[in-house]
Parts: sequence; structure tokens; C-alpha cells
Amino acid sequence: MIQIKDLHKSYHMGSGSLHVLKGINFEAQEGEMVAIMGSSGSGKSTLLNILGILDEADQGSYFLDNVPIKDLNEKIAAKYRNEFLGFVFQSFNLINYKSALDNVSMPLYYQGVKRKLRTEKAMHYLDKVGLADWATHLPSELSGGQKQRVAIARALASNPKVLLADEPTGALDTTTSYEVMELIQGINDEGKTILVVTHEEDIAHMCKRIVNLKDGIIISDTIVQQVSAKQQANV
Repeated sequence: MIQIKDLHKSYHMGSGSLHVLKGINFEAQEGEMVAIMGSSGSGKSTLLNILGILDEADQGSYFLDNVPIKDLNEKIAAKYRNEFLGFVFQSFNLINYKSALDNVSMPLYYQGVKRKLRTEKAMHYLDKVGLADWATHLPSELSGGQKQRVAIARALASNPKVLLADEPTGALDTTTSYEVMELIQGINDEGKTILVVTHEEDIAHMCKRIVNLKDGIIISDTIVQQVSAKQQANV
């Protein structure tokens, strides 16, 4: 599903440059659930931006579902993001003046889906995350956990190939974090490929594989015994 080879990325700063990614080689197969870990400055956010087609590498190759991701104009990049990827952010990134239903419908609007079908699909995914009864509520009327569930429903609405979750539990308390991870694990169990960027060890171990970055290189890539969110909540 994802193949990255010899990926390099630098940012120019004044008279010098900062070499952030230093030859990353990484693959994720369909149906995997991978945690990407690393301290601040390790390069994990830059890697996620490249995976999310929000930035482009200086060197190396990136294939997403066998499609080369390189030298894309913004129109094509936006098309690929909407077609291939679903995003879940720490800060939820919901539109404050739109209802939960309208927030979930948004990716489908950009895909040109008719309003009636958009509404049906959005309600389906709100029901999937347990929030069908909250469809007409604004984000300000939702708890943090509910906002993240709406964000997950929105990410799933366009049926993406890959779900990219950037610190999805970072703004949540422990109990709510585990509830959100239980939902994400359930989505993965249905076959969705998921990458979770996190700095939290317990969250990482709810994935099936942990990739550690340090100073722009992968220092470990380990298959782990996945801990279910329910098990972790009972520890």
C-alpha cells in the first residue's frame, strides 16, 4: 500500500539547511496498523506530511497504492489526498459553524457526491462511531472524545485507502484516549491501513508495529504483540 525508498528532505534556513529526513526506507502493507514514534525533531511530522501529500521529498520515491507520488501540481495532489487518504488530527480540525453531519459530509462534497447520498453516507459513518444522535450538533456542543469521533467519521467517509492519524489522542484524557483507540483498532480489524503518529508508548502498543525515528533515520521497526484498548483500560 505504501512504499518509500531512500527518502530525503531538507529545509533551507537562512544561509544553511536542515537535513530532516536522511534516507528513509519504509513499507506498509494493506491492513497494517503502524505506530510512528520519535521525539520532537526526529522527522516524524515531516514524514507524515510527505505521506499525506502535503509536502514533497527532495530525493527518493514514494508509491501509494502503486501510484507514484512525485511532481504533483496542487490540483492533482488534492485529488489524490481526497481519493487515497483520510486524516485525523490532534486538534480535530472540525469546522466550528457546521454540524457533525456537515463536517463528516465535507470530503464527499469535494468528491462531487450528490447531497442525498452525502447525507446517507455521513449518517452511516456517524452511526459507526456511535454519534448518530449527535448529527445536528455543532462542535462546541461536543466533548473532546466526541469531536475526535466526528473527525474519524469524516476521515472514513470517502473510504480512503489509508488513514493517517497524527497524535489522535494527544488532546484527550486517558479514558477517552483508549475509547478512541478502541474505535481505531476496530476500523483496522475491518482491513483499513492505519498509520498513527504518537509519542505515547501505551498508544503505540495498541498498534501492530512500531517504527521509531531519531534524527531523521529509522532506528527500529518492530512487530509487536498488539494490546487491545479494552485490555489497556483495565490495566
